Amino acid sequence: MNKKIFLGFLLVAFNVFSQEKGVFSGGFETNAQWYLNDPDFLDEFYNPVSHPENPLRSNSYLLLNYKIKNWSFGIQGESYLQDALLNYNPKYEKVNVGTYFAQYKNEKIDVTAGYFYEQFGSGLLLRTWEDRALGINNSLRGIRFIYKPTNYFTLKTLYGQQRTGFDVSKGKIFGADFELGLSDVLKIENSDLTIGFNTVGRYEKTDIANPNFDNLTMTYGGRVNYSHNSFYVSSEFDYKSKDAVVQVRNQIDNNLIKSGNALLFNMGYSKKGFGVDGTFRRLENMSFYSERLAKGNQYNDMILNYVPSLTKQHHYNLANIYVYQAQPNVIINDQSLVKAGEIGGQIDLFYNFKKGSKIGGKYGTKVAVNYSQYHGLAGTFYIYSPQDYSTEFLSFGKKYFSDANLEITKKWNEKWQTVFTYINQYYNKKFVEETYGEVKTNIIGAEAIYKFNPTHSVRTQAEHMWANSDKKNWAALLAEFNFGTKYTIYASDLYNYGNDDEKLRHHYFSVGNSFRYKSTRLSLAYGRQRGGLVCVGGVCRYVPESTGFSFSINTSF
Repeated sequence: MNKKIFLGFLLVAFNVFSQEKGVFSGGFETNAQWYLNDPDFLDEFYNPVSHPENPLRSNSYLLLNYKIKNWSFGIQGESYLQDALLNYNPKYEKVNVGTYFAQYKNEKIDVTAGYFYEQFGSGLLLRTWEDRALGINNSLRGIRFIYKPTNYFTLKTLYGQQRTGFDVSKGKIFGADFELGLSDVLKIENSDLTIGFNTVGRYEKTDIANPNFDNLTMTYGGRVNYSHNSFYVSSEFDYKSKDAVVQVRNQIDNNLIKSGNALLFNMGYSKKGFGVDGTFRRLENMSFYSERLAKGNQYNDMILNYVPSLTKQHHYNLANIYVYQAQPNVIINDQSLVKAGEIGGQIDLFYNFKKGSKIGGKYGTKVAVNYSQYHGLAGTFYIYSPQDYSTEFLSFGKKYFSDANLEITKKWNEKWQTVFTYINQYYNKKFVEETYGEVKTNIIGAEAIYKFNPTHSVRTQAEHMWANSDKKNWAALLAEFNFGTKYTIYASDLYNYGNDDEKLRHHYFSVGNSFRYKSTRLSLAYGRQRGGLVCVGGVCRYVPESTGFSFSINTSF
């Protein structure tokens, strides 16, 4: 269904339902930046940070939805004028229709035509979503059918092509997923047991003469979820059929044809005042794109599956300098840098000391502990022709990353609350970023919140990082003032005072404010952007160093 056909269909639908009263809703968002020259702000090559050819840039989105009876219609227009923000997918340019859909839904069936978002299981085989901060919109354009005859059985089927810029991929995607609530079927009380199975296929012809792989790549996955009172456990295993490996960007290896698999296990216990959660994951050759040559692109373009880093998502700035990225890919071009995936996990624990106890005090004290660690897969790697590898399923290879942290939250009285954090990290730059070096850090953070009254408060945050290599030590400060629920101002600074190169000891300062009225939020800021990864939910994109003003507006109606 192309844009003209859909718009025509939408007009017909409005005309058909013109005698009925439906619900109209939508939203508008724009994020703009005015990049400036900054002669005192040098990059790693000692070049002063300068603005791009078009210094004023913006990403804007207008979403319109109309719902009447069992029908829903939607369309999203997007503008990237004069250009998109720095390091966004260059396929996003000018003004165009981004997505559109028509949906019919009742108690048992749900049919969508146009663009749609979907997730099977944990997303290790399929997840399409939109995240404007990361520049991701990997929705599928096609048709999806969901059938739910009972409250314990759901069947999903879909077919489409994945969005890439304002076009769609050459690869065609189809899949099915079913989930069955066995606790309802077997009349099990006080427990919840579900099983699920899904399959996703990609059909893509390539220009490879006499390929040693099939045009069709199939994936299969199964999952089990169980919970009883405060205890829960879930497990998922996924398999990807043999396919050509892409080690070098834009180069399909017709001689290295390998299958892939993933194992995810989660278990936990939670009740009032206490909780523990553990996650284990093993990935082997599990990158999955709607086009093979999209593998390795820095924009997450045409990525079909969701492989976030399963580590603690820190809210401290310095703890996000060396942030881990999941490693599902295969690289065996260099004896000193070989990998076929990752293995590891994390454990998370919290405990609330009761009010009135010696440690809890009058208002209670919360302690949270988290530890995560990831390694490469151990195995045998053959570098020279023919390249190949074999892995050991539950053996740990080269260490990639670890993060041990402790957080203590204490409310002292009706006005004061403090948070103290200690973080120890190990980051293997050579294997995570495929560059060089290893970094060990120790980070302390302290935060204080003072409430003048129920709606006015001030929050201050101080951080320090000791690092043994790379850019060495950092310090950071933040002050934030909240004037009611509508207005906030802040000032922050990150200072790389320990850099061995004095010319690169930069202050990354920022001052800004935001105003909220009903469903509308406006913000304005000025400062320097630290070059590196910006991450949301364990998925990241790289941003370059820059200086300038930023403005955003977000409203819904």
